[in-house]
Amino acid sequence: MTTAQLRYVPTTEVAAIVEQLRGEGARVLRGTFADNAGVLRAKQVPIHRAAAFHAPGVGAAPSWAVFAVDDAVVFTQRFGATGDIRLRADLDAVVGVGGGVALAPVELADQFGRPLDYCPRGALRRQQAGAEADGVEILAAIEVELTCFEGTTGLPTGGPAYGMAPLIRNSAFIDDVHELFQSAGLEIEQFHAEYGNGQIELSLEPMAPLDAADANVLAKVLLCTVARRHGLALSWSPQPLFDGIGNGAHVHLSFTQGGRPLLSGGPAPQQLTDDGAAVVATLVSRLPEAVGMLAPSLLSAARLQPGHWSGAYACWGVENREAAVRLCQATPGNVHGAHLEVKCVDPSANPYTALATLCGLARHGLHGTTALPPEVTVPPGMLSDDERDASGAVRLCDSQESALDAADASALLRQILGDGLVDAHLAVRRHELELAKSESPEDLVERFRFAWSA
Repeated sequence: MTTAQLRYVPTTEVAAIVEQLRGEGARVLRGTFADNAGVLRAKQVPIHRAAAFHAPGVGAAPSWAVFAVDDAVVFTQRFGATGDIRLRADLDAVVGVGGGVALAPVELADQFGRPLDYCPRGALRRQQAGAEADGVEILAAIEVELTCFEGTTGLPTGGPAYGMAPLIRNSAFIDDVHELFQSAGLEIEQFHAEYGNGQIELSLEPMAPLDAADANVLAKVLLCTVARRHGLALSWSPQPLFDGIGNGAHVHLSFTQGGRPLLSGGPAPQQLTDDGAAVVATLVSRLPEAVGMLAPSLLSAARLQPGHWSGAYACWGVENREAAVRLCQATPGNVHGAHLEVKCVDPSANPYTALATLCGLARHGLHGTTALPPEVTVPPGMLSDDERDASGAVRLCDSQESALDAADASALLRQILGDGLVDAHLAVRRHELELAKSESPEDLVERFRFAWSA
């Protein structure tokens, strides 16, 4: 069972963990923190100080909650230059990654060890613990989609889409990725060239939500580590090329209660159970207010366009890749059983915040009465206005500003994530609105191409 607060590992266990890491060659423990801009930050200590990194934690300013994508600090009434917090390394999730380095995700606490309400990983931990307390098992996986650039020329590494040539051309890089992932305990299920110029994608096995978000961060760090060895630069920008295809971070979710899957074998449309239908209905109806957490950056709206398989409309459908919620049914071809793919999420989102939002919405659906809207069986952009109104399909994210305003006004999001996390997130993202006013879209794409890389 997941605890609602980060566990304090007993001293004897810490000693055993450190000894094992030393045996694997680790000289430093590096703590990873995904901030409210979706940027990866870190602190590290010599391996002999791993116990102190775990408890009481390494000191930091509260401004860590409001670092922006351009490294500005967005001061607010709550977050500023005064005060002190602790970054606590989760030694239950530590991984040796070679090169003398061990990685562990961190959570935010005060100086007395109490968890802070604006910690993204803490918010996901609470949602997972709440689901487990309700007897609901959630499995999640975040697709890892990125664009690969030559380090010397700055040009994307080329196609063709889904081609053999990119796999052969980058075989040395890809072989090293598989080797490093395997040594770090990450199971790659699929690796291929994607549609965009230089775009690649890999899929990881489904895990509990907290593990899935950790795996997403770890995958990004490992990929960037290997890429640098091969003279490559990797971009997780939602729009890495101004005239190109955007990068997504589609989230796959399945739900089981009492050993019974909620998305198959039921009497509701498309074999959904009544509870499964309630989850789908709630996700669809609440995505317009949640997209500010899922596709939150100044480049997100550029990706979230009809016709790009990005989930630009809040609606659902079986295997409908233009719907924001795609239902993948339990068929012989689907080895993981029935699940949902939420397609509007992109890599500029904090993975912990995104998964906390989606898990929280699903839990709300299980306790609610939202009616399942009609299934959309065609690309929703092809529908007439009247047909879209009848289906309930809603266009998502006309602009970053409207998405953030909708999130700000959502009482449900504040209930799921907490006011502290929502307010810190909005402060950081609204700073991006000001950045966008002073630069052209082309310049924004160039400037922030590698902002979400490790």
